[in-house]
Amino acid sequence: MLHSHRKDRIPVCPSPLLRRLKNPFIAGTLVLTVTGLVSRLVGFFYRIFLSRLFGEENIGIYQLISPVMSLVFSFSAAGLQNAISKFAAGKETSHDGRAGVRVLFVGLLFSLPSSLFCTAVIFSGSDFIAERLLFEPRCAPLLRIAALSFPFSAVHSCINGYFYGLRKASVPASAQLMEQFVRVGSVYLISLAALQSGRELSVSVAAAGMVIGEMASMLLTICAVRIHLSRLSPLRSKGLSASEPLPSWKKQLSSLAGQMLSFSAPLCLNRLCINILQAIEAACIPAKLQVYGYSVSESLSVYGVLTGMALPLIFFPGTLTNSVSVLLMPAISEADSANNQRMIGRAVRKCILYCLLLGGACSFLFLCTGEMIGTLIFDSQLAGQLIVMMGFLCPFLYLNTTLTSILHGLGKTGYSFGLSMSSLLLRLLFVFQAIPVYGIKGYLIGMLLGQLLTTVFSLIPLKRYCMP
Repeated sequence: MLHSHRKDRIPVCPSPLLRRLKNPFIAGTLVLTVTGLVSRLVGFFYRIFLSRLFGEENIGIYQLISPVMSLVFSFSAAGLQNAISKFAAGKETSHDGRAGVRVLFVGLLFSLPSSLFCTAVIFSGSDFIAERLLFEPRCAPLLRIAALSFPFSAVHSCINGYFYGLRKASVPASAQLMEQFVRVGSVYLISLAALQSGRELSVSVAAAGMVIGEMASMLLTICAVRIHLSRLSPLRSKGLSASEPLPSWKKQLSSLAGQMLSFSAPLCLNRLCINILQAIEAACIPAKLQVYGYSVSESLSVYGVLTGMALPLIFFPGTLTNSVSVLLMPAISEADSANNQRMIGRAVRKCILYCLLLGGACSFLFLCTGEMIGTLIFDSQLAGQLIVMMGFLCPFLYLNTTLTSILHGLGKTGYSFGLSMSSLLLRLLFVFQAIPVYGIKGYLIGMLLGQLLTTVFSLIPLKRYCMP
């Protein structure tokens, strides 16, 4: 009777918007998109800071080590990160929380020793790599410093893959922000201290900031996974229950390791081949610009403006498509396993529509305002000219990111690899044949044709999903 005056409460149905926001895929995409936008915005101003602090030529030297970094990541972490994401997602759907942790453990067991091996090789062979492969001896000290970041990068990449599999995008997002803010902050503080003490600044400071940022990101992800493990309930840990007959601990790890290696090895090999070609491309662009008629300093400046200023701006709107593609692969894979063709078709059609709309709008913006952006932001007329020329790339760049992720989700990794290799080989052809004749414009034409090739041939196996 005490509560008889209360009215019966009628449950309120959540709005469609709230229901969408509670969807792990959409929520994760929003988290990664916002994080990516903030991170890229910080990185954007960071590149402006670096270009004004060190100059275009030094930025070109610094950018030359990027393919080496990508190559090491492909060997030590990239394929394993995807494998951890895929197998952790499978254990999550079976409500076997501790089995998901075993997936992470196996991934680290392979990734960490590989990264330490790469650190030793790059550190000891930095002079040879700089002189014989990158054709720029001034890259050697940068390589030695950057090599120290490989183990940190491997650990946090594996942990990020684990949380991607659990659909907990907040941890990788936080790690990305931590890495970016610590990197920028450390470079700023080191530069400020050097300038105040009257010491000469070197672009090696940027490589040191990279190491510090990777270390901070690793520490954050380790803390996150420890907190996650402490919250695993006994019900979600039935994989370790003593009352159930289970294979031995060694057998479980051995079987899991074999499955993960069989999945990650082709991805790792694909990424390695692609990154080797990208490294050849990066090393040859300045050399072929010299054949065109530029001096060593001018060729490095043009390469620095292209890769350190213009391209990051062109890729900036692709934050949204990158966020979608990270979570799209496991979602498409799950739908394909369940033979949910309707869901796959809906995802393909929406991705094509929204990516083309985003790419078209960005193309119009860069074509109309590219020169003004280059002059105002980077204080470089060349940057503005390159931004205008690359405006045509936007629809294909953004669309190919999501189409590649869909192909991976459908298990067509070999087909996707073939497309990437074909696109890169076409670009290399233009590096060797077009740059000596037409300069950097010849390379940009090769980029456009390579992206167009990838788009057309990515749509061929997906054409049955394009019509409702």
